[in-house]
Amino acid sequence: MIYFYLSTAFFIGGMFIIYWLHNQYHLDIIVEPTPPPSQAPLISVCIPARNEERNIRACVEVMLAQDYPDLEVIVLDDRSTDATPSILADIASRDPRLRPISGSDLPEGWAGKPHALYQASKAARGEWLCFVDADTFVTGEALSACYAKAIETNADMFTIMTFQITGTFWEKVVMPLVMTALSVGFSPRKVNDPKRKDAIANGQFIMIKRSVYDAICGHESVKDQIVEDKAISEQVKWNGYRLVVADGYAVARTRMYTSLPEMWEGWTKNIYLGLRDQPSLLVLGVFGAFLLLIATLFLPIWPLLGLLWYLQGGGWLAATVIAKSLILWVFLIYVRARVAEAMDISAWYAFTTPLGAAVFAAMMLTSTWKVLSGKGVTWKGRMYTPK
Repeated sequence: MIYFYLSTAFFIGGMFIIYWLHNQYHLDIIVEPTPPPSQAPLISVCIPARNEERNIRACVEVMLAQDYPDLEVIVLDDRSTDATPSILADIASRDPRLRPISGSDLPEGWAGKPHALYQASKAARGEWLCFVDADTFVTGEALSACYAKAIETNADMFTIMTFQITGTFWEKVVMPLVMTALSVGFSPRKVNDPKRKDAIANGQFIMIKRSVYDAICGHESVKDQIVEDKAISEQVKWNGYRLVVADGYAVARTRMYTSLPEMWEGWTKNIYLGLRDQPSLLVLGVFGAFLLLIATLFLPIWPLLGLLWYLQGGGWLAATVIAKSLILWVFLIYVRARVAEAMDISAWYAFTTPLGAAVFAAMMLTSTWKVLSGKGVTWKGRMYTPK
């Protein structure tokens, strides 16, 4: 009977955890294509670019093709060693609204991206600043739509979650699980509640009033933060300004990584930095990683153990164990298939959930080890170590 009771406990716990994990991401504010405004303050789009020859042309050209009537595009070339500068020069020769700027050497105490955006913002003239990553590609109505929604929601800082493009096998295996994990860690409803301290922003697309940016001392106030988007959102919200996070899937798409090594470097860095200064999240991260590993190893063999018990005379109790394990599997595959389809990934990738969970657990454990051992992380060719 002990096997039956354990199986029942796993079944009930598993069903609850799966349901809970997949019902945390409530993006109630939705950005949809909108006609350009009749009154249009100048918006300065600031794009940091460090060795972005793969993305920079497409990113900049769609920004210059916006239907928003008054904008400038500033690209801070952060000491690129590839074709990024020449691509920018070519575009600027045909459109004077693009202003490429050569970045200076990284000063002591600064992280790369905050310094790049600090330099870009110093050159910006707009009433609003719009920070966009070089791997983000927007529709022609994106700026108008986001500006309209920012005004509608009385936002001082407005950020959107962009649709995540996945192309390779590993992206389709790992990215859906990463996005589910992020939805648990950062609730949009809590972020949008001005009475709560929860703050997060998506650095792939952020709009902020210039007056508010200057009031919080801009990126200089978060100069040593690699995850500068979360840090600056905290500066905004904790100083009493209105922070809004919205669903921007209809107007912006991002291709973060294109291979497993890129994902490993990027997400290990992000998880490391998220855990480094928050002991409670560190404990939760370790627990979550071990839970993922256990689930990855145990779920596939659960029905096999039930079958073995049945063949040894387990009768209806063993049959019930098999049934519960299969029901849990079907439920898991169903919800993961829905996540995959929402990301324009074949529902068949739901069957790779154990593989993706193993990779994600390995990322979590690696990041935790880096925190506990005092090791740093490498990002964009630069090494960052804990203070």
